[in-house]
Amino acid sequence: MGLSLLTREAWRHWRRGPAERPLSRPLFSSPDDVEEAARRFLLLGILPLWVVPGLADWWMHRRTGIERTSGIKESATHALMMTESGVPVVLGLLARINPLVLTTMGASAAVHSATALYDVSLATGEREIRPVEQHIHSFLEVLPLTALAFTACLHPDQVRSTLRGGPGPQDWRLLPKERPLSAAYLAGLAGAIGVGVVAPYAEELWRCLRARATTQLRS
Repeated sequence: MGLSLLTREAWRHWRRGPAERPLSRPLFSSPDDVEEAARRFLLLGILPLWVVPGLADWWMHRRTGIERTSGIKESATHALMMTESGVPVVLGLLARINPLVLTTMGASAAVHSATALYDVSLATGEREIRPVEQHIHSFLEVLPLTALAFTACLHPDQVRSTLRGGPGPQDWRLLPKERPLSAAYLAGLAGAIGVGVVAPYAEELWRCLRARATTQLRS
């Protein structure tokens, strides 16, 4: 009897107890903390991890024998897409974010998406495009837009200036950053991109050129 009464009392207390708050204090104590977290995620997360799906896509091209199928046309399209992504990345890393840089980033992202669509249409019917490769493409297509979105969120004043047509005297000039990124970071990122993107896709283009030369000699 006593145990049953104790159980009922515990149940009533649980029913009447105050709701537990998910967070007892704010995750970020100031807007500066949010800005710093976003900047770190962009510089230390999105940009370095961009190499991973790029390298995986190169491996899928190699596995499906791109040099024997779609060949140089598709490989050259990959080089074009790397340029379309690389130009805004370099601007964002070295130049001051202003309407010129934001407009270039947006235009590059749009052109990159169009080129990616052409790339898939070029490869379809020429070589096997597996579901895994299609999933890798989704990352490669969305990452430029993600980087642009983070950059815009970090510079809302420049976004407003861009929407107004860039009326300022320095809005359409290419200017160095007021607070440049460290040389160590830039060198590390350049090394990762060189090893994980430039070198593999250069090897892919070389394989395609060699395969075409071999075919021409045999014919």
